[in-house]
Amino acid sequence: MAHLLKQTLLVMTMPSFLRFWIFLIFPSLLFAQLSTKSSWTSLGEEDRQTVFQFAEEYKEFIATAKTELATVREVITLAEKSGFKRLLKDSSWLPGAKYYDVNRDRTICLIVAGQRKLTEGVRLIGSHIDSPRLEVKARPLYESNGFAQFQTLYHGGIKKYQWVNVPLALMGRIDKTDGSTVWINLGNQPGEPVFIIPDLAPHVDRDYRSRTSRDVIRGEELDPVVGSIADANGQVEEQIMAFLEKSYQITRADFISAELALVPATQPSDVGFDKGLIAAYGQDDRLCSYAAMRTSLSVERPHHTTISFLVDNEESGSNNNTGANSDYLRGLLGRLVHLETPAQSSEFHLRQVLNKTQVLSADVTTGVNPLFPGVQEHTNASKLAHGVSIKLYGRGNSPNSEFTARFRGILEKAKIPYQTHTYKVDVGGGGTIGHFLSREGMEVLDCGIPLLSMHSTYSVCSKIDLWHLYQAFQAFYGQR
Repeated sequence: MAHLLKQTLLVMTMPSFLRFWIFLIFPSLLFAQLSTKSSWTSLGEEDRQTVFQFAEEYKEFIATAKTELATVREVITLAEKSGFKRLLKDSSWLPGAKYYDVNRDRTICLIVAGQRKLTEGVRLIGSHIDSPRLEVKARPLYESNGFAQFQTLYHGGIKKYQWVNVPLALMGRIDKTDGSTVWINLGNQPGEPVFIIPDLAPHVDRDYRSRTSRDVIRGEELDPVVGSIADANGQVEEQIMAFLEKSYQITRADFISAELALVPATQPSDVGFDKGLIAAYGQDDRLCSYAAMRTSLSVERPHHTTISFLVDNEESGSNNNTGANSDYLRGLLGRLVHLETPAQSSEFHLRQVLNKTQVLSADVTTGVNPLFPGVQEHTNASKLAHGVSIKLYGRGNSPNSEFTARFRGILEKAKIPYQTHTYKVDVGGGGTIGHFLSREGMEVLDCGIPLLSMHSTYSVCSKIDLWHLYQAFQAFYGQR
């Protein structure tokens, strides 16, 4: 390899017409020229401190934003501190104006008005803020063998066994028929109780060992213990219900109109002696959402209007009126067109905006796992600490080459390292919200950074990748 590198360096000093013929005859030299290396190797000490500080701020955010409801509330707090105001029917539309718009508490857009007309297109970063989790059923509480438990169902793709013996927190809202809302966040703070799904001990699981990995724990077995102290009548379930009525003023029927999620009660942590990695719950895809949010907060008078579109329900198909498959974003763009030029707020003008809009559909992807490298096709696999990933799926699911080249140019001009990601053919795959946006005529490219243990209760990213994603978003929003 060292010999090949020396040859490559020698060739790169030759005139361009000679390089063309040499690379044509010896393509391996071209591969050596394009191969990536760890981004840490070119980072100075001052830049390293910047990367680590950004990571600390991200960890603080993701420790709180564990559901889409919690994320929207946290984003509103940070946006208002940065001068953003809620978008209203009569908001003024001037270059540099900063607004946020919330769709039913579960989706949020951060908008910065550009110097150019909306009909010249928007620069939009779309990312989702829901993550795989356990949801509480409409009639959840029951008693079994001296324990009170909750019936659950899972949201998104999970390996069910990973949720066993993990401390869980209960988060969400309960809406009552009198119009009031009860917010619950229990298990995330030190000293608060957590909930747990108990596993079998190896002494007694012989009859269960033949189960495949996907069925080690089955869906109907994902029921956490929520209580164990019996009341005077020996009932644990009734004692728990009495506690809920006293503490939260809710009844059994109120669970029908509740959105409660059980999420890992763990806190983000650095990984390794060198602290170069972050382990945390929910990095798919609140990592990209955080980078998009931070980019919006830093934008001042952009050439094109910028929008960070942080959306719900991607893990379940982007459904419902808060998912990317709804008409919410289209309606929002129509409202902005009306604010900018009321006399030109027609379907024709909206279509001009859509057709000129450029989108980064930002979502994390699977990184090369040191224990299981064989599941990736390494030529097109993403590695942690190797930069931003451009996702190219093929089969009509990739962006057109013109837009891909434009994004490459943005990254190269800003000297941001990047790599590609394509799954092994016929082996695996994933999706983003991108195809819902591209069908409206927008130019859409999928990008992100790689994770280890994606969709688990504690996934892992590289701090340098997180920083470079933020830089890439800044360069994308800053283009003319």
